[in-house]
Amino acid sequence: MILPFRIPAALACSALLLAAGCTSAPGPGRTQAGQPPAAGPAAMVAAVRAAAEAGGPELAVQPLRDPRIEDLRIEAGRLEAAGDVAGAARALDLALEEVAADPALLQERAEIALLQQDFALAGSLAERAYALGSQVGPLCRRHWATLEQLRLREGDAQGAASARTQIEGCRVGGPERY
Repeated sequence: MILPFRIPAALACSALLLAAGCTSAPGPGRTQAGQPPAAGPAAMVAAVRAAAEAGGPELAVQPLRDPRIEDLRIEAGRLEAAGDVAGAARALDLALEEVAADPALLQERAEIALLQQDFALAGSLAERAYALGSQVGPLCRRHWATLEQLRLREGDAQGAASARTQIEGCRVGGPERY
């Protein structure tokens, strides 16, 4: 049995819930501030990796791989593919203990940091990887794409545009062949 004094309270609660569902939301693809929404970590990493693949023939510096860390890199890739991001991070951290100045390894760890939502670590690793790397080619684009994604996440449109310009600056054509 519903008591008469509880009916107005129930109606008031229903009205509040209905009003909350009818509030104006931002348009599709926009946040409250009118900025593009921040991508989730997996989408950020996908964008970083896609930046490396974009482009035609170019000069790509491929450093020699240290055999001490190659197995750990492969294991990290396997763990990431299996959804064990923490395990991938551990494997890459072990590899970095062996070879701390490998730009590709630092970049791979930066991408795992993105997946872990450790954005400060991702940024510092990408910057360090760029400073140690060849500063041209696909790996260079991954460094700058990481920084671009972080700036987009922070709502820094100007910083993201600057990083996008740097991504394009990583493209260097290969030598002419006759």
